[in-house]
Amino acid sequence: MRILKRADHDGMDEAELVRLAQAGDGDAFRVIMQRANQRLFRVARGVVRDDGEAEDVLQESYARAFAAIGGFRSEAGVMTWLTRIVLNEARGRLRRRRPMVPLDHIEKAQTEGAQVIPFPHAMSSSSPEADAARTQIRGLIEHAVDDLPEAFRIVFIMRDIEECSIEETAANLHLKPETVKTRLHRARRMLRTALDAKLATTMVEAFPFMGTRCNRITNAVLARLAAEGRLVEWSGTSTPV
Repeated sequence: MRILKRADHDGMDEAELVRLAQAGDGDAFRVIMQRANQRLFRVARGVVRDDGEAEDVLQESYARAFAAIGGFRSEAGVMTWLTRIVLNEARGRLRRRRPMVPLDHIEKAQTEGAQVIPFPHAMSSSSPEADAARTQIRGLIEHAVDDLPEAFRIVFIMRDIEECSIEETAANLHLKPETVKTRLHRARRMLRTALDAKLATTMVEAFPFMGTRCNRITNAVLARLAAEGRLVEWSGTSTPV
């Protein structure tokens, strides 16, 4: 067999990579993993809600996938196949960790109707303050997503974070497209409610104007008033005496 360079593998399509991986080519499987890592990590984390355990799920799933790839027939695509393996592994760990709540109990607890929550896109970073704000917003969203029931959390991650189509999400999760739509609307509504509650507690801290900026403006105004002779007395500090 001709020895392929890494660059050769990077340019291959899925079918060729799968064929080589089935023949035991580790570099071909490496490229498959690299292309799938982002989505599969998010899917795994959507179930186990822990970064470290999600990584463990991914590693175990890949090991199982490579061991079984000889029987892969590509009817649904390798990404769908890997997603199902990851979901099975993650849910198996969850079942061993705690009892599952029946899905019909979750869905009955939801009221009808939904509000769309605008999911923030990547913001350009121009300062440390912008980076800090972006990190805080991302943390709020991640925690709110973590708190969703699993059935809604996975659909939200695949549709609104991974931007999978309704049909692809349905195929990966063994759901009807109509069910995907319903769960996505309910997930968005629950997120909207959760984020509204979280933001309400911090709204009074928005647009802070304290510390150095506060002192600078205060002193500038008082200095101007003193220069105009409009102050009876002023010590030259941040506030009039």
